[in-house]
Amino acid sequence: MEGIIFIIIAAISGLAMAIQGSLNSGLGKVIGDLEATFVVHVIATMLVSLLLFIFSLGKGDLSQLSEAPWYTYLGGILNVIILYGVIYSIANLGVANATTAIITGQVLTAILVDHFGLFGLEKIHFQWTQLVGVLFLAIGVKLLYVK
Repeated sequence: MEGIIFIIIAAISGLAMAIQGSLNSGLGKVIGDLEATFVVHVIATMLVSLLLFIFSLGKGDLSQLSEAPWYTYLGGILNVIILYGVIYSIANLGVANATTAIITGQVLTAILVDHFGLFGLEKIHFQWTQLVGVLFLAIGVKLLYVK
């Protein structure tokens, strides 16, 4: 039962990503893609600040920040690349086309991260069926591509 809850949360996250990408792309058409990336990050920073410092919803310890490996800070840089890439690709490909390509890239990368146990994560060895799954996703990108 617990696994189902995680899958539902992941599916809701995917739903939110498609809507978010659409909204961000719409904002980008009005003010520019990089400008939209900036505005979205400012709004997100304000929300997280409220949740952490006003509502005290955080369960962690920011005083441990210096203990994190240096490469974990690259997530902030990658977030800008991701957000800009989503805004740009949705504007030029459409939501379904861009989302399918994004998911395919995510899954392929996730398989590699799992296999090599990158970033301190547990190793989950590659299975040939995963390659078949990625191939099906890639075929899906091609089949869904309508422009």
